[in-house]
Formats: sequence, C-alpha cells, structure tokens
Amino acid sequence: MRAFVITAPGEAAVHEVEPPVAGPGEVVVDVSRAGVCGTDIEFFTGEMQYLHDGFAEYPMRIGHEWAGTVSALGEGVDPHWLGRRVTGDTMLGCGECRRCHAGYQWVCEFRTEIGIRGGRPGALAEQLAVPVSALRPLPDSVDDALGALVEPGGNALRAVWGADLHPGDRALVLGPGTIGLLAAMFARAAGAEVHLLGRSARAIEFARGLGFENSWTDETLPADLPWDAVIDASNAPALPAKALDLVEPGRRVVYIGLAGSPSTIDTRTLALKDVTAVGVLSASPGLTAAIEAYADGSIDPRPLIAATVPLDELPAVLGGDRPRGAGPGPKVQVAL
Repeated sequence: MRAFVITAPGEAAVHEVEPPVAGPGEVVVDVSRAGVCGTDIEFFTGEMQYLHDGFAEYPMRIGHEWAGTVSALGEGVDPHWLGRRVTGDTMLGCGECRRCHAGYQWVCEFRTEIGIRGGRPGALAEQLAVPVSALRPLPDSVDDALGALVEPGGNALRAVWGADLHPGDRALVLGPGTIGLLAAMFARAAGAEVHLLGRSARAIEFARGLGFENSWTDETLPADLPWDAVIDASNAPALPAKALDLVEPGRRVVYIGLAGSPSTIDTRTLALKDVTAVGVLSASPGLTAAIEAYADGSIDPRPLIAATVPLDELPAVLGGDRPRGAGPGPKVQVAL
C-alpha cells in the first residue's frame, strides 16, 4: 500500500509498504481522510520533542487525525465492526498499569500514540491497524472530513471543559489556530462570551468571519475586561504567563498549546490569585462528545479546512507551502 514516510528532517515521500494485518483485538481501517497537524510538521522539521526524548525515531509514519471504514477484523473482534465508518483514539495505553486501570490510558507511561510515539504507524496511509478499543463509530451525519476533525475537536472540547465555563462567562482564547478556533466554537456553544487573541491580520480576519467579532491583537486587546477563563492554545513561550496574568482571581487557565521551548509561570501569582491551572494532553475523553456535537450541528468546523490534497502533495505542505486554491482556514486534509 501507499504510505507517507519521513526518513530524516526535511526528507519525506510516499513509499510502497506492506499493508497492516489485524492482530488479536485489532481492526484494519481503509483510511479515507486524514488531517495534517502541527505535530506532523514538527516531525518533518525534526523539532518534535519525542525525537529528542527517545519516544520516536525515523523513519516515521505520521498521521493521527483520521476517518475511514473497517475492512478487516482480528481475532476476538465483534463482527458488527466490519464495514463501519469510524475514527479513533490516538493514545493507546498498555492496559495493564495503574493509570490504565484508573481510566487514564492517555497518560500511560508505556503508551504508544498512532503516528506519533512508540513506532505505531500513522494514518497518512491507505490503511491503518487500530485496536478495536480505540474506535469511535461515525454517524452518517458526520462525513469523512468531519470525522478527521474529531481528534482536534476532542482536544478543544476538553480545554473548554477544563475552563469550567458557564453561560454568560467571558473567555479569552490565545491562538486562533485549529485548536483555538475549535475551543472558541465549543465555548460559544456553552454560552460563553468568547474573545480571541492572535498575531496576524489574516488570522484575526478569519476568526471574525466565523462570527468571533471580539478577536484582537496584543495592541487592541481591551485592558478593562475581566476574563473568567483563559485558554492558551498557542505555541508562544510567553503566553502561559500572560494567561495567568489576565485571568480573574479564583477562575481557571487551561494550557493546551505547546511551545518549542520551555514556558514558565510565576506560581506565586497562581497561588495568590487562587487560580486553577489545567493541562490538556489528549482528546481521549472528549472524542464521543465531539462526534455528537458535529452530528447535531451545534459545532460546524468545516470552515477550518483550507484545502484537501492528495498524499503526494504532503511534502510541500509540511515544508510550508500553501496548497493552490487554499481557503483561509488553518487546516489541511489529505484524501486517500
């Protein structure tokens, strides 16, 4: 089958590889659509921290945002999965440790991550082997493009849950990329007054086009508004501290973005303001609810998709080229 393989920083191509075989408790999925994430770009550039920590190595088969159809079953898998449209969890715990038994498989010390960690092949390929326990069925109302947005949607939804928003609360989202915009959508659906902080005029204009009129830059951010929650979905090292400075005492900051270098906050400020800080790593607990929100139309992330390209065009996309005819959204998907 055809699969996208990164062999070294800046070196990647579509290779012919052996198709997967479903082991016990696994299925094979025919991938129809996959998303390109900032993590994928970091693997392509060589900046991804897992490469330096020993959790990943080249050659890499990336891709962890996907949708497809189950085409083969391993031993012990219920036959009702065959032919079903699905997406799935990225984080695959060992199933044996204390964290897995407590229901926190996404922070299992021994986990693999599809297309990211532990050598588990990713979804930017014609087929993907997945444990049946990781699958989430897709209803007919959630097509392949939306299905490949479930994983980022689950992350964003968890960030909003972590913010503990109530109707009428005022939330500030730092970073109007895919996760930030999805978090803004979920926060708006929860009844919050949502503001966004970005850097580029293009990103601000796009956010306003999605109905987020309260989208600002550092220079225009209102100085007199209290923020009941601040969600940092950026990759800027200075913004975690800014989030803590901006949030109202007694409320919450949520950290879901990751910078390329360490970020620091002053824990004296955290304590003296009695602020709760929440970190979000994974979409795992939010996947089903994200599917439901897409299915009932309360969240429509389609405008975030700027372009859908074939697998062969992926090296250029990862290298920073904007696909010809791309719209203003931040997300590129691959049709397989």
